Amino acid sequence: MNPTLCGRSSRSRRERLLIVGCGDVGRRVLRLLKGRWTVMALTSQAGRLSELREAGAIPLLGNLDDPATLGRLAGLADRVLHLAPPATQGRTDERTRHLLQALSRSAVPRRLVYASTSGVYGDCAGALIDETRPVNPANERAWRRVDAEDQLRQWGRVTGCAVTVLRVPGIYAYDREGGHPRERLAKGLPVLRPEDDVFTNHIQADDLARACVLSLMRGPTTVLNANDDSEMRMGDYMALAASLCGLPAPARISRAEAQTVFSPMQMSFLNESRRLDNHRLKQRLRLSLRYPTPAQGLMAVER
Repeated sequence: MNPTLCGRSSRSRRERLLIVGCGDVGRRVLRLLKGRWTVMALTSQAGRLSELREAGAIPLLGNLDDPATLGRLAGLADRVLHLAPPATQGRTDERTRHLLQALSRSAVPRRLVYASTSGVYGDCAGALIDETRPVNPANERAWRRVDAEDQLRQWGRVTGCAVTVLRVPGIYAYDREGGHPRERLAKGLPVLRPEDDVFTNHIQADDLARACVLSLMRGPTTVLNANDDSEMRMGDYMALAASLCGLPAPARISRAEAQTVFSPMQMSFLNESRRLDNHRLKQRLRLSLRYPTPAQGLMAVER
């Protein structure tokens, strides 16, 4: 365990953290903080209570779609890690609205960290961008994230809670269910040919968990691009994964052909190209990435 992530003071051990949406990344955060902070995890699934307890959390049953179930959250934690996605329809994030209403009923947490998405930037035609780039969401999925960011930052200004927004790109890890390119490669799905391809951005799941913990400890009240150091086109990323996994390289097709292969949602990811600058993330959090590129991270498994 890296002491710079969790600290060794008695004050750090007394911290009370609430994780909202404790999926894969949340469980990795639990692994980093286990035995050092008191961590509570909100879940809407009764079947996950024992799983979360075994992972080191105090499980809480509540549903962000049902505000009446969130009464226990008021005044519960010093810090909140909000990893829950919005609902699947509309341009607003009512789940975040319900969470903030619940947190506002008593003393608010000192810090809140929200995992948003780099999709809020929309298509940047492959440009290298930092956090000063205006948002330009191209679909309702990204609009919901913009709405959540706006809600959280406004709430932070009103309440005095320090809110850090992490704009997260594609998350991968070898041991992340559905989060490694080998599943797609095994299906034989093609990628765009180089002249049609887009830049894509990534973060290894354990590095993202470390960024979450550091943000909870000392994150600035601002937005941070939470990506690694790589600048790769999607086809090159998939070809690298194929080589590392000993699988055939994916076929390359034109954008016109892709329209007949992929769903509208899949095409939406192929219609956006950008390169994210992560200097603010590393400087403000003093984060040293363990997996600065997919070449280091695609086959890594931490225990």
